[in-house]
Amino acid sequence: MAKIPQISEAEWEVMKSLWEHGALTSGELVQRIGEAGHAWAPRTIKTLLARLVKKGAAAVVRQEKRVLYAAKVNREAVVKRESRSFLHRVFDGAVTPALVHLIEEGKLTSREIDELKKILDRERP
Repeated sequence: MAKIPQISEAEWEVMKSLWEHGALTSGELVQRIGEAGHAWAPRTIKTLLARLVKKGAAAVVRQEKRVLYAAKVNREAVVKRESRSFLHRVFDGAVTPALVHLIEEGKLTSREIDELKKILDRERP
């Protein structure tokens, strides 16, 4: 598996499109990101793509006469890396204060609370 690079917030938006839609041309990616509500110039998106390719998060795929861009790293692996980074950076690696903060700020539904209780019960020794 490819090394998991650090991805900026803007780069994350590009990666979400690649993870959701698979390999895309730069034009298709510009369209998808526009549909997601971002009013970024095509040049900005192409710059973000170039950064992601350089970091190893995305790859250039040549298909006949088309140049496509595809995610090179797994979304779950990036989420795991980013979660760990956030936890260490913001909460000094402490899980409990992070969970308490997220729960209090998250406005959980009854269903989400039930799901969280099941997870906690499963983790109890």
